[in-house]
Amino acid sequence: MDKTEKEPDTRWTRSARFLFEGSMLKNTMRTGYSFLGKGQESVAAHTFGMTLAAMVLARSRQGINMEKLLKLCLLHDLPEARTGDANAVHKLYIVIDEQAAVRDMVKGLPGGEEITELLDEYRRCETEEAILAHDADQIDMLLSLKEHYDTGSTDAALWMPHVMARLQTKEAEALAEAILGEHWAGWWMRQLLGEHRSSRNTGNDQP
Repeated sequence: MDKTEKEPDTRWTRSARFLFEGSMLKNTMRTGYSFLGKGQESVAAHTFGMTLAAMVLARSRQGINMEKLLKLCLLHDLPEARTGDANAVHKLYIVIDEQAAVRDMVKGLPGGEEITELLDEYRRCETEEAILAHDADQIDMLLSLKEHYDTGSTDAALWMPHVMARLQTKEAEALAEAILGEHWAGWWMRQLLGEHRSSRNTGNDQP
C-alpha cells in the first residue's frame, strides 16, 4: 500500500457491511403467504407498513417516544437477514437463536449496543413503545389479510380473528375495526368513481 494512501476508516467499513446486511431484507420473503395460497411480501415491505401504522397509532396515544417507537419498528425483524423468516407453522418444529444472530450482527458495529437494547426491549414487550410496536406489527398483517380477502381469498378471513385477539391497545383495536370496515381499494375508487359507485362496487361487509 502506498504510504500516501489513507488507511480505511474501520467505523465506516463496518457500517457499510451492516447496511448491506440490512438490505438483505428487501429480498427476504415472508413465508406465511404460501400457507394462505396467494400473495408475497418482503420483510422490508412489512417493516415499512408496520412503521407507518405505528406512526398513525402513536398520534392518538399520549406520552409515546416517537423516535424510539419508530426505531423499534425499523429494527424488529432485522435479525431475519441472518435467520430468514419463520412463520407459525415453522416455529412448531424449529428454534431460531435470534440472540446469537443479533450478537454477530452488531459485533464491532458503531451503535451496536443501542440496536441490541432496542431489540431486547421489543422482544420483552413491556414498555409503552414496545407494546405499540407489537400492535403496529399486527395492524400491518391485518391490512394484508383484508386486501387478500377483498381480492378473493376467503381463507384470509380465518386468520383475522387471531390477529385481532393479539392487539393490546384500544387505539389498535379501533384502527383494526376501521380496517375491517373498509375495502382495500376504497381510497382510490372513491376519488375516481365517486362515493356512491365505489361503495356499491367495493362494499364494506366484514368477513
